[in-house]
Amino acid sequence: MQAGLRGLYQIAICASETLSPTSWNSQSMHQATLDLLARRRSVKADTLVEPGPDASQLERILTIAARVPDHKKLVPWRFVVFAGDARAAFGEKIAAACQAEEKEPPSQFRLDTERKRFSRAPLVVAVISRIVAKPGAPEWEQILSAGAACFNLCVAANASGFGTTWLTEWIAYSPAIRTALGLADTERVAGFVYIGTRSATPEDRERPHLADIVTHWPSA
Repeated sequence: MQAGLRGLYQIAICASETLSPTSWNSQSMHQATLDLLARRRSVKADTLVEPGPDASQLERILTIAARVPDHKKLVPWRFVVFAGDARAAFGEKIAAACQAEEKEPPSQFRLDTERKRFSRAPLVVAVISRIVAKPGAPEWEQILSAGAACFNLCVAANASGFGTTWLTEWIAYSPAIRTALGLADTERVAGFVYIGTRSATPEDRERPHLADIVTHWPSA
């Protein structure tokens, strides 16, 4: 990661610790946060290399990921971390699921690719959405909260100087992978967030024009 951008990310994540509550209107703090949000983007999982977050950094990232809107304080999500040898071990589960669930027998190349799926990055975090039965807390709102946790996870990792990508892919919908993850009937995979050091800086992609997605009520 370019030194200037890494520094920008670090300013944004550290400012909350160094500023007093009365200093939150600091122009520099606001600008650093806005710059981070304006410039961050996902990268390809296979461009993420060592080092990944250490234990202290990961704890900080996950703590921030959990600070999202959560109607009724239900905590309708949880995190499963895959690091080190656990990535390859779970890769065997993925290859087995592929072999069991594909309509046509997968090639050896495909199976080897699936075995390496979680090894594309130093760290993978599965975000699990879980629905809690609670009057006044619709299922849709709880799913949105899990999505917010996924994005906060990405932003916190980006602010810590790491690249990220939030994926689902076929494994998020695989019955065998659900079993391997120990998911309850009320749970589903909201995403797998891959985290590591960016080995390349991707070009930004085209973004929607506000004129195409914003209206004001009542319309003229």
